[in-house]
Amino acid sequence: MGYGFRAGLDRLFRSLAGLRRKDHHVGMSENQPSAPPTVMRLPSYTKTEQEEILGNGDDPFGVAEAGLAWLPKEEHFGVTLGDRLVAHAGLLRLPLAIGDTKTEVVGVGGVAVAPQERGRGMARLVVAAALHHARTMGPQHALLFCRPSLVPLYQRLGWHPLDQEVLVEQPESRVVTMPLRTMVTPLRDNVAWPSGPVRLFSLPM
Repeated sequence: MGYGFRAGLDRLFRSLAGLRRKDHHVGMSENQPSAPPTVMRLPSYTKTEQEEILGNGDDPFGVAEAGLAWLPKEEHFGVTLGDRLVAHAGLLRLPLAIGDTKTEVVGVGGVAVAPQERGRGMARLVVAAALHHARTMGPQHALLFCRPSLVPLYQRLGWHPLDQEVLVEQPESRVVTMPLRTMVTPLRDNVAWPSGPVRLFSLPM
């Protein structure tokens, strides 16, 4: 990891550390972890690391009923407590069209927080670290798909619901309407999401 990226994450972590107490979920413990969390860029992220965070259930993200095929992410960020990986977020550049304009976004996906650590600001930390890097990748916006129940969480993190249908590709040249909620956030100052129908030229991430 380069010095500039590490220094940027250090500054980001210091600025967010005071916010962790504000990001509690109903029904989760408010006890703070004894060890400070460490935010890092991960060299890889496999099913083993995912299971370390979420366990080995059949539907760890709760989206199996959508029946979608997904792309793996290419850039990975994590939060550790001691020697445990407790949160992850991944990034992938995606081609899409907004109206008649073809462009790219940074897709954010695979966001995961260990059940015992939810409500302690881990999602805020790991998503902020991923977006810190996404701002160096070129596209002007980041985009994610999530269950409706997670919309308030992402709104607290600065994301905005996209209240329109989004078309995505699936195997066998199928194009389907994304059944999950679509959310976007700018990666540059003073950049608004354009108007027009949205069509992803790939599987979702």
